Amino acid sequence: MTTTIKTCGCSCKTKKSLYDFEVLKQDGTTLKLDTLKGKVVLIVNTASKCGFTPQYNDLQAIYAKYHEHGFEILDFPCNQFGGQSPESDAETTQFCQLNYGTAFAQMKKIEVNGANESPLYTWLKSEQGFKGFDKGHKLTEILDKMLREADADYDKKSDIKWNFTKFLVDRDGNVVARFEPTTDMSVVEQAVEKLL
Repeated sequence: MTTTIKTCGCSCKTKKSLYDFEVLKQDGTTLKLDTLKGKVVLIVNTASKCGFTPQYNDLQAIYAKYHEHGFEILDFPCNQFGGQSPESDAETTQFCQLNYGTAFAQMKKIEVNGANESPLYTWLKSEQGFKGFDKGHKLTEILDKMLREADADYDKKSDIKWNFTKFLVDRDGNVVARFEPTTDMSVVEQAVEKLL
């Protein structure tokens, strides 16, 4: 018996893996994600003018430490949260390389929520929903208040809440964890290390 995997790009319940998707790189060329088979991948939506932007330092440090062991980062700039990524794709890449020395793959700017969201993000959110911001982070209360004023039930939805939300994908293309921007980067690094 064979199993057919649908790749319709919708939020249907058909089982998929990371390898069923393709995305556009910053230079406009296509990256087929099945080329990442056997690697551990961290997928993050980013912004250049956000309070969490300094996480680029941590992301680059983790990438430098584990890249040779089969670790990749896919960086998706997104301007949906406070308009904090207004630059062009090329300007965003230049900003990240000059200010944070990033060497990991940066994709074209995308939307991660709503009618025009990337099919990859539709799938990621269906695999790992929102479980809350990390207690104790200095921005948790601010984010909670802001989001709750806009939508009293925001915490019951799987949507991306803010910049620097991260999804961790194992070597078989399965989403195994979601980290909100308030998660300490040492926790993210430990999770990456366990999969390698």
